[in-house]
This record gives sequence, C-alpha cells and structure tokens, in this order.
Amino acid sequence: MADQTVFPPSTQPNALLLLLVAIDRPATAPIGLLTILSGLLLSQIILLLHLSQSLFLYNLHRAGEVVVALISICLILCMPLRDPSLPNDYIGPAYDKPPHLLRSPEDNLTLWQFMSVSWMSPLISVGSTRQLNSEDVWQLSFQFQHRVLHEKFRELGGSVVRRLLSANGLDLLILLCLGILEALSNFAGPVLLQQLLRSMEDTLAPRSRAITFALLSLSVRLVACQSSVFSLWYSRRSYERSRGEMITMLYEKTLTRKIIGETALPSVPSTSGNESDSADSRTLTKPQTSLRAAAKALRKFGQHFTRASWKRVPSEAEKQPASIGMMCTKFWEFQTIIRVPLSLVLSIVLVWKLIGWPCLFGVVTVIVAQSVNVPITRILLRYERERRRVTDGKLQKVTQYVGAIRHLRWYGWEDFWQERIMQARQQELRLFVVTALWRNMINVANYLASGLFPVAAFYAYTALAGQPLRIDVAFPALQLFAMLENSLRAVPNLITVLLNANIAVGRIEEFMNEPDKDDAFSKANPWRRPKLLLQDATFVWPGTTHYVLRNISLDFPVGLTVICGKVAAGKSALLQALLGELERRGGDAVLPDDVVGYCAQTPWLQSMSIRENIVFISPYEENRYRQVLEACALTQDLATFKHGDLSNIGENGIGLSGGQKARVALARAIYSRAKILFLDDPLSALDHQTAETIVSKCLCGPLTEGRTVILVTHRTALVRNVAQQVVEISMGNARVIDKGTLPISEASEATLTGPTDEAKQDETEAVDEGAVPEKFIEEEKRVHGGVKAAVYWEYVKAGKLKWWAVLILTLALHRLVGLGETWFLKKWGEAYDRPVERVAASGFFDDLPSPEINIRPWLLGFASLAVIQAAVFFVSLCIMVVIVYYAGRQMFRDVMERVSHATFRFYDVTPVGRLMNRLTSDIGTVDGNISLQFQNVAFLAITWISSIVVIASVTPVFLLFSFALTTTFVVIFLRFLPTSQSLRRLEVLAFRAQSSFQDRIITVTDAFQQMDHFYWSLQAWLMYRFDALSASSTFLLTLLALYRGVSPGLTAFVLVAASGFVDSTHALCKQYGQLQMDFVSVERVVELLHLEQEPAGSIHPPAWWPSYHGEIVFENVTIRYAPHLSPSLTRISFRIPAGSMTALLGRT
Repeated sequence: MADQTVFPPSTQPNALLLLLVAIDRPATAPIGLLTILSGLLLSQIILLLHLSQSLFLYNLHRAGEVVVALISICLILCMPLRDPSLPNDYIGPAYDKPPHLLRSPEDNLTLWQFMSVSWMSPLISVGSTRQLNSEDVWQLSFQFQHRVLHEKFRELGGSVVRRLLSANGLDLLILLCLGILEALSNFAGPVLLQQLLRSMEDTLAPRSRAITFALLSLSVRLVACQSSVFSLWYSRRSYERSRGEMITMLYEKTLTRKIIGETALPSVPSTSGNESDSADSRTLTKPQTSLRAAAKALRKFGQHFTRASWKRVPSEAEKQPASIGMMCTKFWEFQTIIRVPLSLVLSIVLVWKLIGWPCLFGVVTVIVAQSVNVPITRILLRYERERRRVTDGKLQKVTQYVGAIRHLRWYGWEDFWQERIMQARQQELRLFVVTALWRNMINVANYLASGLFPVAAFYAYTALAGQPLRIDVAFPALQLFAMLENSLRAVPNLITVLLNANIAVGRIEEFMNEPDKDDAFSKANPWRRPKLLLQDATFVWPGTTHYVLRNISLDFPVGLTVICGKVAAGKSALLQALLGELERRGGDAVLPDDVVGYCAQTPWLQSMSIRENIVFISPYEENRYRQVLEACALTQDLATFKHGDLSNIGENGIGLSGGQKARVALARAIYSRAKILFLDDPLSALDHQTAETIVSKCLCGPLTEGRTVILVTHRTALVRNVAQQVVEISMGNARVIDKGTLPISEASEATLTGPTDEAKQDETEAVDEGAVPEKFIEEEKRVHGGVKAAVYWEYVKAGKLKWWAVLILTLALHRLVGLGETWFLKKWGEAYDRPVERVAASGFFDDLPSPEINIRPWLLGFASLAVIQAAVFFVSLCIMVVIVYYAGRQMFRDVMERVSHATFRFYDVTPVGRLMNRLTSDIGTVDGNISLQFQNVAFLAITWISSIVVIASVTPVFLLFSFALTTTFVVIFLRFLPTSQSLRRLEVLAFRAQSSFQDRIITVTDAFQQMDHFYWSLQAWLMYRFDALSASSTFLLTLLALYRGVSPGLTAFVLVAASGFVDSTHALCKQYGQLQMDFVSVERVVELLHLEQEPAGSIHPPAWWPSYHGEIVFENVTIRYAPHLSPSLTRISFRIPAGSMTALLGRT
C-alpha cells in the first residue's frame, strides 16, 4: 500500500488522453497531446529509475506504459501538420529529389519533419554529390511568395509599423512564447548542475538521484534545442516576409513618387540618372531617375537610404539614414525583446538565491567597466568618423579611377592615380589601426570585467560573508554570473537597437508619405483628356525654390512636336515636367492617365540581349518588331552580329557604338504601345544619313501614326518640315515658332540639307560574323566546392608568417590560463574537505593553505589568473590588428597594380559595378570579418585539442567516445557545407539575375529569397543535429563520470571541459563554414591578382619623343578586340602625316 501511495498508478492520465483522442479525433498532429505525453514519459522514466529491483518487477506494467507512451509520441510525430484533405498537387514531396516547378515541402510536412528539418534531406543529398543549380531548388512555400504577400500587404491600412505588425503578428506572438521557453530552459541548466553536484557530494544519496538530474538536464537541453529550431524558423519567416513586404512596398513607392531634390526629406532612397538640361544647371543638383533608385534599393536592401544628391547639405549630413534591414532584423530577433529582460530577472533571482547579496559586488565590476568604456567609446567614435571620412575619400578616388581607367592609361597617368589611391589607403589603414586599438581597449575592459565578476562576488561570499565556496556553489555560480553579465550588457544594446529602429521607421514613414507623381495632376485636374496641355504652368525641381520653367502654355497635338533651344535652356526639364517629375508651383497641367514611352538623353540599356532590351516588358510581336528594326535603321547593324538581335550587350550598352545605343533605346520606345512618346535628343549621336532614315521611316512612318511624339533635338533642319509644331525653349520660357524659321543658334545646320555622295552609297559590305562577341560581358565565375587552400595561403602570406606563429602561441597560452583558472576553482572547492591536515604537494595549487584558515591566497590567485587571461586576450587582439594591417596593405597594393595594368579586354568584359565591388566590398571584408574568423577558428581548434587532452587524462575511455562524437559532428557538417556554399552562391547570382522594375520585382525578390530561405533552413537542420548531439554527449559523459566514481570536483571540471569540447566542436564546424563563406571575398580578390597583364614593352623612346615631325604609319595591320575573336580591322594601310588634321568617315 505504501508503494502505491508513493507511486500512484498512471491509468487515469492515460484514460483521459484516450478520451480526448476519441472525442477530438484529430486529422493533424495534436501538439497539446504531444506535450502531455512527453511529460508523462519523462516522469515515468524517472519513477522507474527510483524503483528497487523487486518493485520494478512488481510494477512491470509501468515499463509497458513507457513503451505505450513512446509509441504514441512516435505516431503523433508522424501525423501531418496540414489537413490531408487539402490538395497537394503543387507541393514537392519531402523525401524525393527537389522538383524545381513545385513548392517547398514546408506546405505539407509531418510534425517530425518540421521539428527535425529532415525535409531538407533531398536537397542536402543533391548538394553533397554535385554543385547545386537554381533548377535543383524548390519554389518558395506559398506563405513566403511575394506576390501573395504584396497583395495582402497593400490591402492593410495605417502606418508602416501597424501594417507590418498586422501582417506578422502571429509569428511575433509565437516568438515571444518561444523566447520565454528558451530563457527558462537556459537558466534551468545551472540549477540542475547544482543539484547534480550536491547529489554526488551526498554519499548517502543513491546514484539514481544524480542520474535523474542528468536526465532532467538532457531533457531541458533538448527542449532548448527544439525551441531554437522553432525560433529560427518563425523568426526567419517574420523577417523574410516583412523584408519582402518592405521591398515591394518601397519599390512601388519609388516608381510612383515625385523626385525629391536637395532640400527635401532626408529618408529618400538614393537615386541616380542622366544629365538633363536645366535653366540653372550650374547651381542646382539635378534629380535622378526613379528606375536607378529602384535598382539600388533592391541591390542594397537592408542598407541605408540616403537622399538623392551628389552634393550634401550640411544640415542633412548629421542625420542618420533609414534602413530596411534595421527594421526587419528586429522581426528576426523579436524574441530578444522578452528574452533579454526575462533573462536579467531570472539571473538576478537565481544568483541571489545561490550566493545572496555578494553577487552585487560582481555587478559593480560590470558597471565600472561600462563606465570606463564611456570615454573610450567617445574617443573611438571620433576616430571612427574620421576613418569613415577617409574611407569615403578613398572610395571616391577608386570610383573615379575605375570609371576613367581607360583614358588614364591612354594618357599614361595610371601610376600617378595609383599613388594617390595608395596614399589614401595608407591613411585609411592608419586610422583602422587606431580605431582597432581603441576597440580592443573596450573589449579587454569587458573581458576583464567578466573575469573579475566572479572574483568580486566570491570575495564577498567568502571573505565578507564567511561562506565556504564549495563545488556545488562555485561552478553553477560561474554559469549564472556569465548569464547575468550578458543580460546586463544586452539591455542597453537592446534599447539602442530599438531606438535606432524607431528612427528608421520614422524616416521610412516620411518617405512613404511623400506625394506621388500622379497625385499633383489628379488633384489639380479631376478631368482627363487624351492629350498633353500646359496652361501658364511654372515648375521647379522638387525640394528647391528656383524656377526651371516659367509660365508655360503649350498644347501638344497628335503628331510630332519638336522642342529646340540652346544647351541648358530647359528642354529636358520640359519632358520631366510632362512626366510629372517636377513640382508645379502655378498654372494648370493636364497629363493623360496612360503609359508613356520615354527615350532618355543618355541611353539606358540592360545587360541582356538586344531583342530583350527592345521588347522590354511588352509581348513579342514578330511583324511589329521587324518594322521597328527597319524604322530605327538597326537591320544592317544586326546583320553584322554573330547572333543578330539575340546577341548580348553589356551594362549600359557596352559593346555598342554611341549611335547603336541611341537607336536601340529609341526602338524600345517605338516598339511600346504607348500613345505618347518623349524622345530626348536621340539623333545627336547619329550620322546624317542614319538620322535622315530615322526621321523618314520612324518619326514620319506608320509606327508613329496617331501617337503624340515630343522630340527634343538640336537638328531641327531634319524635322522642321514634318513637325506639327516647333517649340523653342529659352531661359525657362517656351514659345511656338514658325516651322519655316529656324532659331539663330541652329541656322548653321540648315546647310546640311542632304547626304553626301558617300553617305548615299549602299553600305552593304559584308562584315565577318565573328566581329561581335556572343557576350560583351563575361559572367562572374561561379566557383565550385570549397575555397581552395591556395586562397588561404595567399592571405596568410600577406599577413606575415611570423605574426601568425605569434598569434597561435598567444591563443594557446590564453587557453592554458583558462584551464588553469577552472582547475584552480576545482581545487578551491575541494580544499574545504581537509581544513587542518595538509598533504604533501602533489599537483598544481596543492601547497596553498586551506581556505577556511586563509582565504586570501585563493582570492589573489583567482584574481591573478583572471588578469593574466585578460592581458593575453588583449595581446592576441593586437597581434590580429598587425596581421590585418599587413594583409590589407599588401593585397590592396597588389590588386591595384594588377588592375591598373590589366589588358583592355578585361575592362570590356568586366562591368564597372563588379570591379568596384571587388575593390571596395571585398577589400572591406579582408579588412574586417576575415581576421576575426581566422582568430576564432584557431582558438576553437586549440580549445578542442586541449579539451580532449584534459578529459582523456581523467577518463581514458573518453578518447573512444570523443573520436566517435567528433566523427559524427564532421560527417553531419560535411553533408551541410557543400549545400550551404551552393545556396549562398546561388543567392548572390539570383539577386543579380534580373532587372529591377516593379513588374519584375516580385520575381526578383522570390528568386533571391528562395536561396536565402533554404540556406537558413539548412542552418536550422545543422543546428538541430548539433544541439541534440551536444546535449546527448554531455549526458553520456556525465553517466561515465557517475559510474566511474569520479569526485564531484573532478566531475565539475570534466563537465566544464566536456562542455568546451562539445561547444568547440560545434562552433569549429560552424566557424569554418562561416570562414569559407567570408573567404569567398578573398577568393575574388585573389582572382584579380592573376589578371592577364598588358606587355610592358621593350622600346624606350628618346626624351624628344613625341615630336611634330613624326608620322603615324599603318602597314597591312589586322586588329581584333580579343585573341578568340575575328578581326575588326583587316589588313589596313594608311599614313597620317606629321602635324596634319585627319577626319575619319563612315556609317554609324
């Protein structure tokens, strides 16, 4: 009877569960039932551990109940999370090869697949055998697709924050609950460790009691592991969805907002565009095109939004830019809002319960360290601002140099510019060293405070309160001290981040509240007419007060209207006003609500085929397309291209002549179905014959019939007889002039009434098809597999081998001191067992007196070890600064040298943006994250080796266990790494794959988010396995210590070392993966070190060269753009006499 009283039968809970299942009959996995069964299973296992052998046989049915509960849990884990009756035709299977056209299995998972992220296994299997391609990856889950998100987000009302909270509120609520669960699980660890050590110290307590606490520790760590996986998935979902909602929202706004000038609101996304004529272009910073703003916003989402201006106004320079990333990251880390304050409260309560008021002495060390850091931080910020200013100056020089590198090399000025850049780089590195040293002082102050925190608390606990520092107090206290210290530091950081996010929200709200282009017209003119009309209208650039156009009264009829005038008279500004980009300050304006075709003064072309540039977003129509090619005089040009109109062109039309660029851009506007066409001087880059062809076949042909065409041009002689009206712009004023009367400024062109005999000839000479390459821009190389050892070696060599050797020795010393500190604490706790009688010194610290007799040597020793460890830590940081300085200086110098003397073909096939990214972003990675990653990998490797040595010296059987554990870690990681690298590289390629417009932004964002989403799902897959393996290995090691009769102090020491081993194994794998990711930047930099170089030449001209008596002679010369291309000029011979002026003639 007594046994039944102690251990009541569990048939009632089981019967209740059966009743719940019978009533509910769930078709999907019942999460609540799973939670109850898991609790019952754990309690039944613990009860079985405490039963005697005879009682165990008597209660055999309890073991059966454990088996039944386990089977029930397995059945629930195999149940789906989605209603099985719903269709799943477009959802990919969870355990089959990922089909590219189907959605992610996340839409139809079982509970176990979701908990263990095992649905990623098919993708991992493919990635571990070969390089992944975009066709190997599922489509995004329905709940992540941006078309659905954007449409739902547009329907929400209120501010941006309210809309984000409404769209993602459920995820945020789940994250709050998971944050609470994670905090409770983390703080349960030290409490259970204390109970475990007390059970081991109590010689009368049965071993099952210690095993119970070890089992509870395992359970808590597994709960924390599962909570971390759920937190990552839900936080990523809220982050990805909010980021996508923000991107699509801002794009929609960017493409419709009025351009803001120099004095406008500060949160406008940066824009750029073409030079346009203005009445006062010398004093105004001209606004830029919204399309470029959109492109930059997508490429750099999460980066800062700044104003559209090359010239910065002092009042705006102090304002911080807004950031999408700053806002969306808080959704990713939303659980910290509850976890950080809760952790602070729990740590204070548990530390106070463990040692009482002495913990306040430790808190004082943290407060003192933060106080010391305040003036250091101010100094650091001053130098950091100076460093950023110098870095901006260097980037400006690099940008100018890369943009003009062809011309600088033609004039032989590259060495002079390279010297200027290296001077700026040296100044940047000098300030980098200064800021790094001040930052290291902050780090070492925090590190020293971490070491002195337990010193001060233990001093008060032992010397002032007179309490013995036993094992069951010391080691749990160390864990709680670290948690309390982290919480104290996290609170001000959390407040700062929330304040910054609030500022970002305010600036984005400001941007979203700016007026749209169409609003100004629709409010002033509720009536619409299918024509353009300006009535006494006055315009300024938005954000400025200077009038650009004054009192304009124009009616634009169907047909051709020619806009002429002097340079900077305001012709392009008139087109901008008709587009709604200028701010109207008076009069009326009527703008039809219809699509407008626009051909900019500087042709804007994308890096794609010529056909794709012309067709743009319109459907392809064969007959119309051929008519446009003929009307724009492109047929003959395309005949010279190897692949005709399917030939790819480079960024902004690289590979095309100026006239070809203008005609392709014109063809795009003509091909569109827009009833209104704005053509900004497309004839300026054309020869006379081609221009006449354009006027006769295009502007006067059937393709423009019934359309309103407004043409800005200086060549009025070609179009005056076919124009419906001619408008002259002068000093911001407009007047309609007689078509037969040319402006004085353009009368000279009237003599060009017809083409010359040479121009009239039919230029039908065949051109070799190979003259034009298939692609003008070479695609960025996609490296397969991991980063090669040669790349690491290049970086190591640049940082000087002797400094790397010193760093490794310093890190080894740091680890040795850390082990000594832990061993010292173990000796301190065990010394209370022999207060009077001393044994002969047989090991480290055995010659110290009993702490009950004299506590001072123990306190001084513990404090000395903490100070020494902080000093070694500071030295290692300083050595790393030296390595980064040498590596950054050497690699940048070598890269600039190679780029400056590369072949001109390299400049042809490499976009400026890509080269700038190598010289700025990748070099920035070399200066920053790489050094920290290298240092962490080295320290973790040393920690891993030392942990194995320490534990194996206590429990030799651990060597076999550690080998098995390490092998398991490595096998899991090697399955993870190739797939993660492929997804990361595919993410970059997908992000740059398409052009940036509102009609394509959904596809673009989906393509980028697709790789990013599955990369982080892969991280969750790895995290679950590593965390579960870590928890299990710690539990097994604890059992080893219990069954081998190791002392409590030695057990605590071994557990600390085991924790270091498991954590370092886990972290080493992840850190190595991160190092591989970051080293992709170094890999791209190293590629530049192997560029093909132009021959230096062996002829040294005399001092008098060049002279006025030298001639230029070509004799039977054949020239090609690249060795693999056919000749562009074949067997040409000519002579240019000295001092003569020579004209080159020929068709565009």
